[in-house]
Amino acid sequence: MGSGDGSGRRVLSKEERVLWTAVTRSVAPLSESDKTDDSGETTSNSVRSKPVVVKPAPVPLSLAERAPLPLAPLGRRMKQRVVRGKEAIDGRLDLHGLTQSEAHAALLRFLRAASSRGARLVLVITGKGAGAGHGDRGVLRRQVPQWLGLPEFRMLVLGFEDAHVSHGGEGALYVRVRRSKRN
Repeated sequence: MGSGDGSGRRVLSKEERVLWTAVTRSVAPLSESDKTDDSGETTSNSVRSKPVVVKPAPVPLSLAERAPLPLAPLGRRMKQRVVRGKEAIDGRLDLHGLTQSEAHAALLRFLRAASSRGARLVLVITGKGAGAGHGDRGVLRRQVPQWLGLPEFRMLVLGFEDAHVSHGGEGALYVRVRRSKRN
């Protein structure tokens, strides 16, 4: 690694010189006002052409602002316990004969009340719809599961699943209720 001039410096290869030339062309020299002071700190009296972008520090989200966990079904064992009567159904809501807006409001009120009283499992009866399986029939049967995924319900519901035939089958849902923080 000798140098040809005796100064102790290494001679750059042709590739290194090309690279060094490209790097030096991309660097802008400091203006007279951007030089370092006696303490080694860089001082600047001029305004830079590009502002420095400072990203705000991430703010931790509160529990309510976090993305909710996915809704989970009851689980095979719990469903068996409910069917056999070993797990209590803490409340029932029958939505028969209600319009969509009435049913939505009633379901929300019911689940809020169930959560605040510490209920674990409730039965929501939607009905199968008149002439089930024909076109637009069974609106609540289709809508209630969608509503349970909405933010206003997600804070109250852990999961849901079609009820057993003995509790209404396809026309009813077991809903696992999230207990209120006050209990």
